[in-house]
Amino acid sequence: MGYRAPGSHTGFHSNKLEMMLNQLHHTDSSRKKPKSPDAFQISFPMRTNYVYSRMKRTLLHEIFALSLCLWIKAGTGPGLGTPFSYSAPGQANELVLIEWGNNPIELLVDDQAVTLPLSLSDGKWHHVCVTWSMRDGQWAAFQDGVQRGSRMNLSAWHPIKPGGVFILGQEQDILGGRFDVTQSFVGEISDLHMWSHVLSHADIYSMASCGSHLTGDVISWSESEVELHGGVTKFPFDPCH
Repeated sequence: MGYRAPGSHTGFHSNKLEMMLNQLHHTDSSRKKPKSPDAFQISFPMRTNYVYSRMKRTLLHEIFALSLCLWIKAGTGPGLGTPFSYSAPGQANELVLIEWGNNPIELLVDDQAVTLPLSLSDGKWHHVCVTWSMRDGQWAAFQDGVQRGSRMNLSAWHPIKPGGVFILGQEQDILGGRFDVTQSFVGEISDLHMWSHVLSHADIYSMASCGSHLTGDVISWSESEVELHGGVTKFPFDPCH
């Protein structure tokens, strides 16, 4: 950084230009390596009833719509398990993404389920988004930026309750616990975000194609927000590089 003499406007402008160039250079070089500290993945190595990740945030007030997006890579074995679950006081299955047994992938809202037309069993990374609105219970599912399905009447007019627990890797039978090994997730998750509104198709496509990076207002993916329990491992990882 150049030295700016007191009162020197020329020095000020050259400093500003140098700062801008430095920022541009930094932005360009950051494309070649994972961004820190939020460019990481967490790995669930095996089916258990004790390996899980807990998000430190909760919902502070009820919400009337949502978007949940994440990068996910399924492990081996029958069914995906439960990548994501949110239990609220009085309702263990307030919001759940699950595939277990011989069932297809399902989205649960207030313990009502719909089948999601997603295909994640190829062992590759995929960008997945689900959106839902209390208005008419309209939901949509996206894989790699493309809408795969949309319907109505999933828990219409039911707001998502506050004060619950967000868990990755396990399905909750009570608030924050009583996990079932047959519903546990095996695989890897990265860059999970949740919003209190429905994202546009353009935003979802842009995130999936790495054209933009949006941060959730309910959950944002950062090392300070994610607690690891029971053997979940964490690695530097950026799905867009």
